[in-house]
Amino acid sequence: MKKIEAIIQPFKLEEVKEALKAIGVDGMTITEVRGHGRQKGHKEIYRGQEYTVDLLPKVKVEMVVPSARLEETLKAVSAAARTGKIGDGKIFVYEVAQAIRIRNDDRGESAL
Repeated sequence: MKKIEAIIQPFKLEEVKEALKAIGVDGMTITEVRGHGRQKGHKEIYRGQEYTVDLLPKVKVEMVVPSARLEETLKAVSAAARTGKIGDGKIFVYEVAQAIRIRNDDRGESAL
């Protein structure tokens, strides 16, 4: 099993959710986060004062999928989240040793 963490632009969340739903990935966790990558934020002017916004709003989408479905899930997320501009985000993939459904003690991929 693989855990996928995608940090995306907030306005792309609905498109990513729809893309995942279309390929049958239902379970996910969504978190509003703040951060920056290479772009290091941007400058804004408020009431004549310039200030730096260095932690930009992002959304983190987390899901665990069977290893066999990893590539199609990555393609769906990547295609739905892409604008082609700086700040589109990142996707991280982790190995998952075990998953357990608390309700009935299902283990492994059946717990997903």
